[in-house]
Amino acid sequence: MKTRAAVLRRMGLPRPYAQSLPLRIEELELAAPGAGEMLVRVTAAGLCHSDLSVIEGARPRPMPMVLGHEAAGVVEALGPGTVAFAPGDHVVFSFVPMCGDCLPCAEGRPALCENGAAANTAGTLLGGARRWCDAPEGQMNHHLGVSAFAEHTVVSARSAVKIDPALPPEIAALFGCAVMTGAGAVLNTARVPAGASVVVFGLGGVGLAAVLGAVVAGAQPIVAVDTLPEKRALALTFGASHAVRAGEHAVAEIRAITGGGAAYVFESVGNEAVLAQAYAATGRGGMTIATGLPHPTKQFSVPAVSLVAEERTVRGSYMGSAVPRRDVPRFVALYQAGKLPVDRLLTHRLRLQDVNEGFDRLAEGQAVRQVIIM
Repeated sequence: MKTRAAVLRRMGLPRPYAQSLPLRIEELELAAPGAGEMLVRVTAAGLCHSDLSVIEGARPRPMPMVLGHEAAGVVEALGPGTVAFAPGDHVVFSFVPMCGDCLPCAEGRPALCENGAAANTAGTLLGGARRWCDAPEGQMNHHLGVSAFAEHTVVSARSAVKIDPALPPEIAALFGCAVMTGAGAVLNTARVPAGASVVVFGLGGVGLAAVLGAVVAGAQPIVAVDTLPEKRALALTFGASHAVRAGEHAVAEIRAITGGGAAYVFESVGNEAVLAQAYAATGRGGMTIATGLPHPTKQFSVPAVSLVAEERTVRGSYMGSAVPRRDVPRFVALYQAGKLPVDRLLTHRLRLQDVNEGFDRLAEGQAVRQVIIM
């Protein structure tokens, strides 16, 4: 079938993207789903920093590629042997397909699926196939097994989670990355107990979702840190007890608020210098959790003695350490009960043809979550 999609053919084009147009809306041929795959009509797709990192070239991926990974849609057709789904099902995508066979999957850690990671790196679906085709150039690559910036896409059934069809698509899409990553880091990776102190560095979609997760966990105090005053103000309305301006004095201010450092400090910027600040803001016996994705060449260091003498922990959290088929319905239920107001993350609704302007806005910090409505 023919469908429109946003195609990235070259990374590293300069901003503003509204002029350089790294993403071009093209009509592509989309092959029918193979064994264990599904054709899905995309209803809404969010713009995420992980997409922006590919556009910038900080997260190299094989080109050309149909971008996008945080999204919701409706199943239209099933490939041979595809079970557990039916046409008409409403789904949220998982940006790590879960093979169910490797050791991490067997241990209940599908975010670390080895076969899913290999497929994502190669730009294929979980089974190794590519379903996008551009007549002059041949096959195109899939982004994280999803390629959501398209009117239709083909995905592995292991890249999707069935959801309540009553959920508005622009809200449903947020559960595929921002909520799963941010709230998941608090509730799954760190398992923050009630009454523990929490700090969140970086108040984009993932960081603010972490603030919401900290509220659900019953953390106190909750300190939100960002360079932008409007995001700090927004975090206070989300339930943060304190808002601190990011910069050279932030650590001292956080340590004063938390009585010597927080029990749990989350870094969602994807910057090694900010991660070092997050570690410095963590108290004795505390945990520093990295959710942002820095450039793969960057490193950060810590005072080695503090790991032992202060029993400190540094931990990564990918996809919120989530089990999507367990956690997406769980987080949706919290939203529907009014306990996880993720709809407040949504700041802009876009058309597919506005995607480059949206990434300009994201790069400039002028948005939290923008969602393309198909």
